[in-house]
Amino acid sequence: MTVCGIGVMEEYIKISGLYKTFHSHNGPVQVLKGIDLTVHKGEIFGIIGFSGAGKSTLARCINRLETPDAGNIEVGGVDILKLSKKELLKERRKIGMIFQTFNLFEARNVYHNISYPLEISNVPRAEIRRRVLETAELVGLADKLDAYPGALSGGQKQRVGIARALVNRPQLLLSDEATSALDPQTTLQILDLLKEINRSTGITILMITHELDAIRYSCERMAVLEDGRIIEVGAVRDIFSNPHSHTGALFARVYTEFQKTDLEYGSGI
Repeated sequence: MTVCGIGVMEEYIKISGLYKTFHSHNGPVQVLKGIDLTVHKGEIFGIIGFSGAGKSTLARCINRLETPDAGNIEVGGVDILKLSKKELLKERRKIGMIFQTFNLFEARNVYHNISYPLEISNVPRAEIRRRVLETAELVGLADKLDAYPGALSGGQKQRVGIARALVNRPQLLLSDEATSALDPQTTLQILDLLKEINRSTGITILMITHELDAIRYSCERMAVLEDGRIIEVGAVRDIFSNPHSHTGALFARVYTEFQKTDLEYGSGI
């Protein structure tokens, strides 16, 4: 538990000493180099870093799509690195993930894209229908269930991806560059949707991105990832107003320029 003001914040994700190396024909490439991180239950926490910093690898280790070389990952008090294959499949249902590239099935309509995680878990058909309709309503797709991905806008496709990630009623949502392929207006709509889902359900959201506006609009706390290491953790406003790392300073400078542009043109998030 962490004391924050007069309240007590429950530690929901606890990562310590996390290392991950990939092996190629050119030799080993160490991507994560001793990650230590704590995320509170129910918060939208941002992780920001440049391309190649290890952001996506960190996300894939948290839901065990990648297995780390060493370290510990606890999600809701469960050490996911010690689970059997059967236990891991059950625990993964508590972790939803949305991607930059949507990852939709083009031959399935919206209803059956959303229902897919429930189908492979052998959920009864009536329960599948109830959850799909409920989730589609939550993300604003109730009138698009018969449509196919090819007929949807980028924002609508991402809403399908979010719905599919939520239909299992997870406790944690990993957002890996979920708005990077979207235009600014659609990005704002998706961020508003994630904030509303967080507010209404209490789900913990880990927002992994290189987009400054997404972090400043959605998160109160953040971490800066540089070359496989967490080099700063704190309040968004503190890191951008008084950074203590080279990468943090670079982001802060860009953030300041965005603020100037917003004042001059009245644009931005």
